[in-house]
Amino acid sequence: MKKDFFTYQAQTTPHPLAIEISHAEGCYIYSTNGSKYLDFIAGVSACSLGHKHPRVVNAIKEQLDKYLHVMVYGEYIQKPAVELAKLLATHLPNPLEKTYLTNSGTEAIEGSLKLARRVTGRSEIIAARQAYHGNTMGSMSVMGYEERKQAFRPLLPDVRFIEFNNDKDLKKITEKTAAVILETIQGGAGFIEPKNDYLKKVREQCDQVGALLILDEIQPGFGRTGKLFGFQNYNITPDIIAMGKGMGGGLPIGAFTASSAMMDQLQEHPKLGHITTFGGNPVIASAALATLQEITESDLMAETIEKEKIFRSLLIHPLVKEIRGIGLMLAFITPSSEITNEIILKCQHRGLLLFWLLFEPCAVRITPPLTISEKEIREGCQIIIDVLNDIQNIKK
Repeated sequence: MKKDFFTYQAQTTPHPLAIEISHAEGCYIYSTNGSKYLDFIAGVSACSLGHKHPRVVNAIKEQLDKYLHVMVYGEYIQKPAVELAKLLATHLPNPLEKTYLTNSGTEAIEGSLKLARRVTGRSEIIAARQAYHGNTMGSMSVMGYEERKQAFRPLLPDVRFIEFNNDKDLKKITEKTAAVILETIQGGAGFIEPKNDYLKKVREQCDQVGALLILDEIQPGFGRTGKLFGFQNYNITPDIIAMGKGMGGGLPIGAFTASSAMMDQLQEHPKLGHITTFGGNPVIASAALATLQEITESDLMAETIEKEKIFRSLLIHPLVKEIRGIGLMLAFITPSSEITNEIILKCQHRGLLLFWLLFEPCAVRITPPLTISEKEIREGCQIIIDVLNDIQNIKK
């Protein structure tokens, strides 16, 4: 299987981790050679309820017995998609009430950018340096990391960049700006939170010049920060919210949400302003609906903040320079990229799955399922501390 993996399946890096998966359940992943791994990655924040959550699996099975894909997005009334969009609206502040369901987070970004240009009639998009919003051409255009973009230029025109948390850069948002797109918490950059009411200041500048504010909630969304969406921690409301990853309970989905007045502009002039074949797929929408119901009906969001405290209390070590993030969107920073690599690989060898961040080479990602128990947190943190001690002793 490994030989076929490298021969027939396109790779994204020269050295994938290449664990051959047998099955997964709860917060554990099992390989075909009998190894058991505690999962502190959750599919890079995608498996909010862990692996094979009963409520999600049952929702999928029930829908499988009814129908699969029947029509392109938006033409037929399909209960799972309608109920998902309605439940989202009940948990979002006004005027965020109408949702377009997509296949992925990056498609949600594409739709959000198109909507902003359609609504404002402007072309300029302002994004943040070291931002990551996906890898399709539009999403890559608002990625603030030239090394990842240069091989694929030319990209979208009229994109400008500002420094996240830099108030002085806000003057670059002008009457020419269609939208400012920001991650509520910068992910690839190292889990950077907005400071000193930064998002409020961006909101105010957008209002002043008539620009829209798009917030990318693809990583913080769906309970990971203790609120359903990360922006709810900062007392602001965006014009457009893009979501994905943790939304689907392990299945591929994304969405963008805005006011009805904005969303209705995708219906005409031109018609089919955004279109997708499989967006709102009934099986995937059923999984997402079950995921959203479980997160909002349980204590998982409140528990997320308590679990963060446990992580912070346990991950105290000379090689841990700081812990960034909020809730279960955490990353600890090491003295060097070499140490980060060593930690991730040695922890995997001892049965704990950790991962990197895109642009911060010294960061170790900790984004476990929201369902992780205190016992599992302690188990995983002990492995990390043991590995850190081994590395420290070797370097002595």
